[in-house]
Amino acid sequence: MLEIKNIKENNHDILLLEGEVDASNSVELDSSIQQLSEEGATVILVDASGLEYISSAGLGVFMSYLEDFQERNVKMIIFGLKEKVHQVFVILGLDKLMNIKKSKEEALEEVK
Repeated sequence: MLEIKNIKENNHDILLLEGEVDASNSVELDSSIQQLSEEGATVILVDASGLEYISSAGLGVFMSYLEDFQERNVKMIIFGLKEKVHQVFVILGLDKLMNIKKSKEEALEEVK
């Protein structure tokens, strides 16, 4: 099960993820990111501190925005990954392609 909350905080859009992202609900994650993009967000912070698991479908959602966001100068920063979830990103080399920070403070520092 996945719960997604969209929070506006100090002019930043934060997607708060709780639970698991898998093939059955990755479309919800995609819709949330797409909505922020369509609303003109230039910074999307993804709070993954409550994320317990992510499947290849969930990773694919993040990957699908990399090129588009780079072309449009949109920053997407994922932060707060639990170690076991972070390792999935590392094993697949996604930590080199995506902007991943340990904490919300580090993510906010990146967008100052």
